[in-house]
Amino acid sequence: KEASEAYSILSDEKKRAEYDTYGRSGGNGGGYQGGQGAGGFGDFDFSGFAGQGQAGQGGFQDFDLGDIFGDLFGGGRRQHAKRGRDISIDMAISFEESVFGAERKILITKTSVCGECKGSGAKAGSDSITCNECNGKGRVHETRRSIFGNFSTQKECANCHGTGKIPREKCHKCRGAGVARGEEEIVVKIPAGVDNGEMVRLGGAGEAVRGGVSGDLYIKLHIAKHPIFRKEGNNLLMDLNIKLTQAILGGETTIKTLDGDLIVKIPEAVSHGEILRVRGKGVPTGRNSRGDIMIKINIQIPNKLSKNAKKIMEELKKEGL
Repeated sequence: KEASEAYSILSDEKKRAEYDTYGRSGGNGGGYQGGQGAGGFGDFDFSGFAGQGQAGQGGFQDFDLGDIFGDLFGGGRRQHAKRGRDISIDMAISFEESVFGAERKILITKTSVCGECKGSGAKAGSDSITCNECNGKGRVHETRRSIFGNFSTQKECANCHGTGKIPREKCHKCRGAGVARGEEEIVVKIPAGVDNGEMVRLGGAGEAVRGGVSGDLYIKLHIAKHPIFRKEGNNLLMDLNIKLTQAILGGETTIKTLDGDLIVKIPEAVSHGEILRVRGKGVPTGRNSRGDIMIKINIQIPNKLSKNAKKIMEELKKEGL
């Protein structure tokens, strides 16, 4: 019953407005009595009603009174460790870097742990003393009035940031904050075989926060196009244009790979669109393993033929070729 009353008051804008206007004792006899008396909620724990509703009954499905009262009265049912914000940036890399991997150094502006005091907020050589705001507990009590009575909550002490200690003399660089904003050089290791749009995550390289853990740095990779190769899984794809005579008679040709020049053998009577495979020259997949280069054959047909070439082609035609 009490939970139903609480829900009806919170969900009714008119009832909420009456309390905002008239306070605890109400106005025009229509107020809602709080406190410890009959019908009041006193120190009632609403967190037990989390997830009690059932689907289809129009009630409290996915409805957590504990969360609502935590937001409304300034405290929550759970205390979460502080965590700095994540940072997201974009990075352009070459096709070769995406295949073989790379190491980049970047400069980003962010909040980091103060290099002078190492996050303590204290001047070098200065000791820490007990915070006089929370008496070393790191948390302070706060009482708030509500339509259900007075609620006492705990929150992090703003003076010591939850540590219970404050420096006797503050760090001159961060002024006691323990963190400072500035440029920081970060080494980014790009793994071999990354794809365009892939995200690289550097744990703890995001924004720092005193008394908590730093956020993460997310780097979105943008890979430049290569004039010859395309990447497909662990293989590199390319097109190779050859002459009609090469297609018929076979031979050798030199191609440029990411490792340097390579001689490729073209078999006799190769077909247009046929795929030749060069093993072990693709994307690294392990310590001593790599994908392949897949070469698609494109046979070039000449637009014009000389008289001698036409004569030869006529002879070939007679031979049934």
